[in-house]
Amino acid sequence: MLGYRGPSIPLERIVTRPHHSLLRQAQHADEAKLAVNGDGFGMAWYVEGEEAPGLYRDVLPAWSDGNLSSLCRVIRSGLFLAHVRAGTTGGTNRTNCHPFTHGAWSFAHNGQLGDFARLRRPLEARLPDDLYACRQGGTDSELLFLTMIRNGLFQNASRAVARTIADIRALCDALRQPDRITCVMSDGHRLMGFRHASDGRAPTLYVSRGPLDHGGRALASEPLDGVAANWIAVPADTMIVLDGGAPVLSPLDMGMDEMPAPTTFQAQATSARNM
Repeated sequence: MLGYRGPSIPLERIVTRPHHSLLRQAQHADEAKLAVNGDGFGMAWYVEGEEAPGLYRDVLPAWSDGNLSSLCRVIRSGLFLAHVRAGTTGGTNRTNCHPFTHGAWSFAHNGQLGDFARLRRPLEARLPDDLYACRQGGTDSELLFLTMIRNGLFQNASRAVARTIADIRALCDALRQPDRITCVMSDGHRLMGFRHASDGRAPTLYVSRGPLDHGGRALASEPLDGVAANWIAVPADTMIVLDGGAPVLSPLDMGMDEMPAPTTFQAQATSARNM
């Protein structure tokens, strides 16, 4: 899973060409629960003058998709998401592939909602009719996204994430399986990501330590150039926002009356290369 924000570039500069690109991670992930992610692939990208992102998803493994290399070579964007899927819930079909979109928003998720069979019905019942009608697949990831929208994602992303986590906890106090949630999302302007797990083992998420060689920054589930020193791990229960300057990190609002002030970090290393 990855996201990029910066100068407009061909998607291949991030998705397919790096040494440890998402295409390679689909077959040889180093830090994911499964080394092979072959249950589908997708990407969402934004272009000037269009509010809603373009969307391409397919059930083929990324390495078997004959269109992927060509599309990534010719599509240019300054803001995009991409994801390779190892399915945990829902069948292998296009509607269950990430990213998911709603209006101007795009969303991708690594991990799982624990005891989803028990959570699914009450979470769906809480959706208003218009959001429930938007549900196309059967994954926990899509339902997580729609629940975040219900909880105010368009108004305050960090608080919507915290409310959604609280909803899950309230519905299932004694989980037999842990919640592990790492997400990357965008509203068409900002790139955002966060990590959370009920057992402290959230899937990994990294931010490039400095601007990449084309001037942008990336979020990725694993360092795209394979050089750990060029990347910083995003802390658990923290929202990271890329909005053109230095990344801004804020603790998720987990029921606090006053949130600590956001912090930024400055580049401490040379730009990541071979991107």
